[in-house]
Amino acid sequence: MKIELIAPTWTEKVQTKRAKREKVFKIPPLGLLNVAAVTPRDIKVTLTDENIEPIDFEKDVDLVGITTVTSAAPRAYEIARQFRKRGVPVVLGGPHVSVLPEEALQHASAVVVGEAEGAWEKLLEDFVKGGEKGLKKIYKNEKLPDLSKVPFPRWDILKRDRYIADKVLHLTRGCPYNCSFCSVTQLFGRKIRCRPIDKVVDFIKENIGKGLKGRLFVFLDDNIMGNKRYAKELFRSLIPLKIIWMSQSSINAAYDKELLDLAARSGCKALFIGLESVSEGALKEVGKRQNKVEFYEEAIKRFHRYGIFIHGAFIFGMDAHDRSIFKITVDFVNKVKLDSVQYSILTPLPGTRFYKEVEKEGRIIDRDWSNYDCGHVVFRPKKMSPAELDKGFAWSYVNSLSFYSIFKRMSGVFSGGRWKYGLPLFIFNLLYRKTCSRMKERIANPMVSEREDAQVLAAFGK
Repeated sequence: MKIELIAPTWTEKVQTKRAKREKVFKIPPLGLLNVAAVTPRDIKVTLTDENIEPIDFEKDVDLVGITTVTSAAPRAYEIARQFRKRGVPVVLGGPHVSVLPEEALQHASAVVVGEAEGAWEKLLEDFVKGGEKGLKKIYKNEKLPDLSKVPFPRWDILKRDRYIADKVLHLTRGCPYNCSFCSVTQLFGRKIRCRPIDKVVDFIKENIGKGLKGRLFVFLDDNIMGNKRYAKELFRSLIPLKIIWMSQSSINAAYDKELLDLAARSGCKALFIGLESVSEGALKEVGKRQNKVEFYEEAIKRFHRYGIFIHGAFIFGMDAHDRSIFKITVDFVNKVKLDSVQYSILTPLPGTRFYKEVEKEGRIIDRDWSNYDCGHVVFRPKKMSPAELDKGFAWSYVNSLSFYSIFKRMSGVFSGGRWKYGLPLFIFNLLYRKTCSRMKERIANPMVSEREDAQVLAAFGK
């Protein structure tokens, strides 16, 4: 039996319209690697990540499994249709499918809702016994998988030389917070589940390679320091391995200096941190109460003192935001010397509280899932027009990736000995600058045009 797993990209039409910055720093599709890990070894599994290679629609396979986020859903459905025309059964899964299974079933033989481990094995049993006709429509676990029993991802099916980092895995799943724009708690729960540390250490030992890439691990946890007791024990166990790792954490981890010290000593070099906004009102609005703006600057200094780079993420478009938020945010980014920055447009992803709120208020103006990539305005903000939000988003990237801003922010690399990685950081910012090259053009010609903006407002009687 042969199974083809596919990670879709955008539709061809969408790809021609937008910059390809998301592909520059591409990392492997971890969800599919986890699916492969629980697939019986007597079944041949292949993986195609459309972000790095084309799909072979003529490949000899018995079953196709496709994972998708919301913005890639239209392409996932296109791929499914092409395989089904050949008579190949298709199973859909991933975040988008998990919240809209009935929509996905229009394009698939079956869907997997939530985490795959457990549900996928049952699906395969049914398929082996009865083929496509033996499949149920929906497969879903009755309870969340026990991470002590979940195998590590199968990296052997990757084209590993095509990724900037290939050793990706989860050590924990779940997040104790419940931000209105985020679907993590719905998909993975609020209780943090953890892999046994001894198993983590053994797996990493087996996979440490030579050179920087060989020693680099990316822990794709939603909040690796969310359970501080586990995190401290984990970091202590990683110290002797002399690896380099990156992950994601909440800003409030900086309150615990012992935690930061252990993270640094265990090999932590960079963290993705959702700062979200420099407006306290906006943070309260989306339920991000663990973030305190008055602590941001000190928190970033603490991470830097321990040699940890910060990739800070901000979201524009909250109800508390007006047009002043863009300059205020860019000035803040330069002031605190963030190593790198990511801006997003608040997006009502299906399944989130925010989606339900704006849907109820009639504020959604775009139903094309391709635009739900956190880089397009798909709802009507309260204190600015859709075009103003779009322009401000582009303006913020242009100004934060100017040479002035890059050098201003990089002047902080001497804290915590981070100057050793100054050149890679500079190259990273240059690459990010290059991939955002269309942003200047977008300021003059926003994705939401002024004409469309006027039509939207008129439709709402404004």
